[in-house]
Amino acid sequence: MISLIQLFAFAFVTFAASRAVLRAKDKKITVFELFFWLCIWGGLIIVVFFPELTSYLADVVGIGRGIDVIIYTSIGLLFYMIFRLYVKFEENEREITQLVREIAIMKKKK
Repeated sequence: MISLIQLFAFAFVTFAASRAVLRAKDKKITVFELFFWLCIWGGLIIVVFFPELTSYLADVVGIGRGIDVIIYTSIGLLFYMIFRLYVKFEENEREITQLVREIAIMKKKK
């Protein structure tokens, strides 16, 4: 029997995965990024429907509880994604600065 949390998780993952597929079709994310997100959402479904797998994984890596594996992995992924956002933000800031300088030089020449 499917529990309420499993039903909500399945609905959420279906919605989130569909958004990722649409972004890939619009060329707003790469195929690699689509694969990454589909793996994340697929992993969530696996954990929700087969929670005993997290306990097995915890035993394999030497962590006490299955939920701890999920939390540690999630925190690691979040830090990595924040790092990627930071790098992209800094890159955009440099590009904007360069563009503003070029526009200012062009206006000064006129």
